[in-house]
Formats: sequence, structure tokens, C-alpha cells
Amino acid sequence: MVTQIAFSCLVAIIALERLVELGISRRNEAKLKARGGREYAPHQLRWMTLLHSAWLVAMPVEVWLADRPLVVALAIPALAIFVIGQALRYAAIRTLGERWCVKIITLPGAGVVTTGIFSKLRHPNYLGVVLEIAALPLVHGAWLTALIASALNALILWARIRAAESALDQDADYRQAFARPRPAAQL
Repeated sequence: MVTQIAFSCLVAIIALERLVELGISRRNEAKLKARGGREYAPHQLRWMTLLHSAWLVAMPVEVWLADRPLVVALAIPALAIFVIGQALRYAAIRTLGERWCVKIITLPGAGVVTTGIFSKLRHPNYLGVVLEIAALPLVHGAWLTALIASALNALILWARIRAAESALDQDADYRQAFARPRPAAQL
């Protein structure tokens, strides 16, 4: 029971973290739109919000109702993978600065960000989310939540990445920016 309480507290902390991020996103969204930013695929946000909310609720519910055990041999690597996911997301947020938000908003003519973590990965934020959604439930054995949320997240991200890349290609020559060979120092 102590581990279930601790896990539920961890999930609550992550939920609070997401709420803080939504505040940052809203502030950045307002700045982007004031500078002429254009929003794409707004309908997708509904599905992402539903998935993330359900994921945050399902983890502790599964742990408590299905009496999932904490298996240290699984919990430690799962927590490490979750932390890596967090690091990737925060590297993307830091690199994008005021251009980061949860909506797909581009600044026509502003160019594609290819510095920081984006010099190594095209979609570090999305990769981070994939790792988080799969790993956090496994910290306390909520394998069903990890499996279902990961499958649904894959469907959502498939559409999301296509929409984001299309928007960036229209407004900032995305494909061209990532098609150019990079200097050896950036590889």
C-alpha cells in the first residue's frame, strides 16, 4: 500500500507538471499568434488531451484496482526511461523557447529550429512523450495502461507528426532544412 500511495503521488506530481506546461504553452501561443503565427490541425489537440488525461487517471486506477505489485527490477529501468523522456521534452522546450506550445503553430518565414536537441533529433518532444507514456505506468506494474496508452499515442502521433511537418514545410521549408547535410561537428 505504501508503494501504491507513493506511485499515486508521483503521478499527481506529473499531472501538476503538465498543468504548469499548459500555462507556459498558452502564454507562448498568445505570443506566437501576436507575431502572425498560424495554427494547424486544431482538432488533434482534443485527442491528445483526452489521451493524456486518461493516462494520468488510468495509471493509479490500474495499480490500485488490479493490485499491481511494484517490481524493483522493472521499476528502476522504467523510471530511468521516464526520466530520459522528461529530459528530451525539456530539451525541446528549452531549445524552442517562446516557439514551444502544445498546439501546432508556425511563424511563417521564421525558419525551422535546427539547433540544440533538434540538431540530433527531429521530434525530441514527441519521442520524450512516447517514452513517458510507455515507462511511467511500468514503474508500478500498470502494464495494461502502458500498452493501451502507447498504442493510442502511436496513432495520435502518426497524424500529429504528419500535420506538424506539413505545417512547417508550408511556412518554413521544413523538409529542405532537414535534407541538407550537416557539418561533421553537428553529426
